Amino acid sequence: MEDLAQSILTFTKKLGPEYIEVRSEDSVTTNLISKNKTIHATSKDHSKGISVRFVINNKLGFFATNKLEKKHIKEQIAKHIKKTKALKHLAQEISYPQEKSYRKKYKVQEKKSIENTSIQERIELLKSAEQGLIESQVNVPNSFISYTDTDTKELLLTSSGTKIFSHIPRMQLYYFLTIKEKEKVVQRYWTYGASGGFEQTKKWKLQDLFRKEASAAKNLLVKGKKSPKGKLPIVCGPQVTGIMVHESVGHPYETDRILGREAAQAGESFLTPQSLNCKIGSDKVTIVDDPTLKNSYGYYLFDSEGIKAKRKHLMKKGIIKEFLHNKETAQLCKTKSNGSARASSYDKEPIIRMSNSFVLPGKQSEEELIAGIKKGIYIKNFMEWNIDDKRCNAKYNGHECYVIEKGEITRPIRNPIIETTTQKLWSSITAVAKNVEHHAGSCGKGEPMQVIPVTLGGPSMKLVGLRIS
Repeated sequence: MEDLAQSILTFTKKLGPEYIEVRSEDSVTTNLISKNKTIHATSKDHSKGISVRFVINNKLGFFATNKLEKKHIKEQIAKHIKKTKALKHLAQEISYPQEKSYRKKYKVQEKKSIENTSIQERIELLKSAEQGLIESQVNVPNSFISYTDTDTKELLLTSSGTKIFSHIPRMQLYYFLTIKEKEKVVQRYWTYGASGGFEQTKKWKLQDLFRKEASAAKNLLVKGKKSPKGKLPIVCGPQVTGIMVHESVGHPYETDRILGREAAQAGESFLTPQSLNCKIGSDKVTIVDDPTLKNSYGYYLFDSEGIKAKRKHLMKKGIIKEFLHNKETAQLCKTKSNGSARASSYDKEPIIRMSNSFVLPGKQSEEELIAGIKKGIYIKNFMEWNIDDKRCNAKYNGHECYVIEKGEITRPIRNPIIETTTQKLWSSITAVAKNVEHHAGSCGKGEPMQVIPVTLGGPSMKLVGLRIS
């Protein structure tokens, strides 16, 4: 693939583009699905292809194929360059600035490689989760558990001299459980993920996790009372913090949204280019997006445009400090790309995406946050969320939740709902704990849709002045 990619880059240069990217990818994906304690499906897919993106006469062109014949690729590139040059009435011309070039080869290390992991070992992983449900002795009439791992090797060559080879194995486990007690039903879903070898799955402790999930859901059905309403202090657990970060900070900080580029596909943003350095939240809150987080689900060291990855401070002590940029939006905003361009596969163009977005820890324990509350709500995790296209007006519906009384967690409650705006949410935070957790997610965006691995998370947070409905 390297010889082919280099040959294609050399050929394309002769056709006159000002800038060229050649990306080749070789990816093997294995998927298992278990329904109601029975393996229903296993599959293995091998995807291999190459793409070329170029700028010619300030116009952007893109071509991708899985037909890896040199003659075919060259013919198609010549055809696409001709069509791109002929384009008229563009809304905006494209001009990529000269960026620093890199030559780097990196791999996420594996103690137990995905390639050498048998199907039976993957099945045993799902069985350990199912064993947890059995041990809970809870009525779970419907369970759906999906395990997927992907072993991806990618090469990026650019006309500016960049040559990046990456080898990133990833795994993800998603579950959706229905718990029933008499005539009452509740559902619970979540995702775990990591980059690295199969040994990463041991960290999830699935047997214990599923036993606790089922038991907590049953306790909610049997003992859960109607949630108190009104303005009450709230302590949100790390999973709730994570979804708040992802939806109300990560997405609206994507500059293509800010500039209106994603309005018809994934939505807009309440922010404008002039929002930088504006105070939007409490000085207790600092939020980062960091692709370099070791073994994270959204890990990478160079983005799909060859820009070196780094930690971005989206919000620092409540102040908006940085947006997520690719080369194009960085040029428009008179800044530099911060390595936020990602493509879900070789046949998709890189677009602005999050990686691992989370709130940085404070110095208190979660218990200390709770200890100072006479009467409040503890929302450990959530059932659902909703947010408008501009990522401003939002609702977060709690799942496993409890009343806080005299500084202690007491009885379980059903469905407390936070309805607020992004500005009020982040301004209401009076304390941040130190119990940071990172949870996996699959984030969708673009047209055609691109689903990419991300991490969302942070520590528990104390919120004051918001209304529970």
